[in-house]
Parts: sequence; structure tokens; C-alpha cells
Amino acid sequence: MLDLTYETPKPKVIAGAKHDWELVIGMEVHAQVSSNAKLFSGASTKFGAEPNANVAFVDAAMPGMLPVINEYCVEQAVRTGLGLKADINLFSAFDRKNYFYPDLPQGYQISQLYHPIVGEGEILVDMGPGVARLVRVERIHLEQDAGKSIHDMDPNMSFVDLNRTGVALMEIVSRPDIRGPEEAAAYVTKLRQILRYLGTCDGNMQNGNLRADVNVSICRQGQYEKYQKTQDFSHLGTRCEIKNMNSMRFIQAAIDVEARRQIAIVEAGGTVDQETRLYDPDKNETRSMRSKEEAHDYRYFPCPDLLPLEIEQAWVDDIAASLPELPDAKKARFMGDYGLTEYDASVLTADTTSASFFEGVVATCDDGKLAANWVINELFGRLKADEKDISDSPLSPAALGGIIKLIKADTISGKIAKDVFEIAYTSGRDPEEIVETEGMKQVTDTGAIEAALDEIIAANPAQVEKAKVNPKLAGWFVGQVMKATGGKANPKAVNQLVAQKLGS
Repeated sequence: MLDLTYETPKPKVIAGAKHDWELVIGMEVHAQVSSNAKLFSGASTKFGAEPNANVAFVDAAMPGMLPVINEYCVEQAVRTGLGLKADINLFSAFDRKNYFYPDLPQGYQISQLYHPIVGEGEILVDMGPGVARLVRVERIHLEQDAGKSIHDMDPNMSFVDLNRTGVALMEIVSRPDIRGPEEAAAYVTKLRQILRYLGTCDGNMQNGNLRADVNVSICRQGQYEKYQKTQDFSHLGTRCEIKNMNSMRFIQAAIDVEARRQIAIVEAGGTVDQETRLYDPDKNETRSMRSKEEAHDYRYFPCPDLLPLEIEQAWVDDIAASLPELPDAKKARFMGDYGLTEYDASVLTADTTSASFFEGVVATCDDGKLAANWVINELFGRLKADEKDISDSPLSPAALGGIIKLIKADTISGKIAKDVFEIAYTSGRDPEEIVETEGMKQVTDTGAIEAALDEIIAANPAQVEKAKVNPKLAGWFVGQVMKATGGKANPKAVNQLVAQKLGS
């Protein structure tokens, strides 16, 4: 595999009234586990069901109901940990996190504080060709989701939907290694990409299946380096947590506005209170939600209804053996095997569907660079204009590969190929059949091309003299030959003949 080297990006610096300040960001991402049943019950996790349709007795906290662990959710958490190059803890345990909301029937959340299932890992966050940030993952633990309170259906009452209650979440906690709003969004993007490759979370932020809590603090330049050496958080500012972010754009905006709020407080001689805040995109501001709770505020204690999880290394090894090729490895392979640039390889490996489509094209035409060019520029461009996804492409990999094969065989020119692409895209016809039926074959007969060129030269003696003095004007003759042949003349042959005839 090709070794990808990278430079670390510089931290975001915000100029205050008195000093320059750097940002320090940590993320807690809640990723809904892709599973058909909930973490501790057999209730469905299907999105969009009627309110309170997907609720088992244990989800509703009916008396005497006991949770039963969903083994598949545990497997998915282990798979995620392996995908993030993290330590898998063969012993883990569940705890009760006590707090009270109408949409939390039990009055507590079953989570993992003291013994999470996954330990330390890492994510390489791409920030552009040759630039990346290595973000450490502190832990991943399993926990159950809460329900949803609905306040806008009636002026006098609130409603509770428990469909999400008990759905399995993986809370993926990063170290404070992220240094700017763009990096934060790129981190969530990369994490979502890996989860989708693994099949452990669909990453749908619109449905709430991936949500981020963003911890933001500020520090003076040089302080972060002291923290790195000592791991002493006193070198960093007080952090505030912005809850439930489900948009890359809002994540960036919230970090920027929160950092500036903290800078203004500190430079005015005040102190930042550690608290949980919400971001209001309409007003572009964060506002206080509650003071930041510590672990003791939730009165954590081991869940008496669930035995600790003890898993075998052989089971973990079996899961590891079934992992798919992950984004970084696939990108490196595309660069090494197909000679692609890092940018093109990144675009094509953004999701598994695009990567598979590209490799299907290459399998037909046997030319990685040409395939990348046509997939990224022509196909992706057309799909975007039509607001279609790659999975809905009217053009198959074999058809696009067939067009490229016709170019390589000099059957059609690149210009004609775009016309063939358009017909194949809109009609579904086979490219080779289109070329034959529509008479789109490239003219490679040098005699026919020469005859056309001779006529043009004879009719334009003044232009010939000009071209002999200024060889750049030879392009005019190329254009005229292409026009005379309906764009079907082989461009390479035309250029060679023009050069011979005009002595340029």
C-alpha cells in the first residue's frame, strides 16, 4: 500500500481586541448503531414509524421489565473500534446515569462510564492534499438513546414519542486535538465516512442518526504546546459544550461564534463558566442551557440489571477479519494502482458506491486516469445537475467504460465521446451501438483528412502566409478541418498534417 505522508495544519487563530487566540476543540459524537432492534429490547428501530409504535415494555419502563443486551449492537461497536484502530476491551460494563426528563421513562440512561467497550483509537482527518490532522479517540461506549419531546403540536400540552427510546448509540469521544471549525466539520465528515464503510451507522444527520456535542475552549498561543507535553488541562481555557449539532455548516458557525464569545469575556476580565449551551442558527449565537454536569451529578452506579460484558479475543479477531477496505487504505490503493492524484482518489473514495462504480469503469476500460477523469468531471457533474446520487446513475460502469474504450481505440474523439455520453446517459443505449447507428466514428483516413485540408489551404492563401510567419495561427486550419469533417476527424492526425503542410 502506498504510504501517505502529510503535514499537520496550523491551528485557527482569532484576533481579539488585545491578543491573538487559538481554538481547542473536542467532539462527542453520538452515532446510532445500524441494527434492526434496540440495544436492550426487540423493538424496531425503523425511522418514520407512527409515534410510540416502536416501543417494547422495557423501553417504556414498565414494572418488572428487564433489559437484555443485543449482541449485534455489541458486535457493531467492536467493528467500529477496530475501524478506528482502537483498543477493544474484552471486559466492559454498563452503568446507570441518572437524570429526569419526560422522554426518559426509566429516569436513568443505561450507559458505560467506568468500563467502556472500546478504548483509545485515532482518525486521520484530511484537510486537503498532503495536509491532515491526526485526532485521537479517547473511547467509544454503548448507551441507549432517549425519546423525543414535541412542544409545537398543541399550545397547552407537550407530547412524548418514545420510538427512539432504547435505540443503541455509540458515543465516540475525541481528545481535544481539533484546532478549528473547518477541522471539526472535517472530523465529523471523516468519522461518518468510516462508519458508513463499516456499515455500523448510516450517518444520516437529518434523521438524528449522527449528532455531535462540541466542546470549545480558547487559549493563548503557545499554551496548547504546554498541554501536549504535560497533558495538563490547566494550560487550556474553560470549555463549553454545544449540544446536539446535526449540520456541518452549523458546527462551524457555532464554534466560531462561541469562541468569539469566550474571547470577549476573557479580554473584558471575566471568566468563562463551564456549561452546556445551545446554538441558535437564526440568531447565530449560543445561549446557556444548563451548568455543565460532572459525573457525580448524574450519580452513576453499576447497572444492577445487566452483567458485565466479557468477550473473547477470538470473536474480536473474527470481526477484524471481516472488515472491509477502509477509506485511507482504499485511497492509497487507488493512488498506487491507478496513478491517481490524492485529490481524485479522495473524491472517488468518499463513499463505497462511488469507489465501486469507478472500479467497475476501470475493469471495462483498463485506464484508471481516464476513468477518474470521466467519472469525476462528466458523470458526477451531470448527476449533480440532475440532483441524482451515483446509485441512481442512468449510466452503468460498463457503459462509461465502453465510451472510454472507444476513445482509446481512436474510434471516437474526446469531443465526440461527450456526445455519445449524453445519448447513452439519456437513452440507456449501448455506446458502441450509438457510434455505429449515428455515424459518429472518428475519421482516421489520412487521405480524406488531407483532401479536406488541401481544399482549405487552397481557398485561404493569405491565412497560409500568416500561419507560416506565426505558427500559433495553425490552429485555425485545425478548426476548419474539424468543421469540414463534422468534428469526426482524428485531432491528432489533423494536427500532424497541418504541421507538415504549413511547415510549422
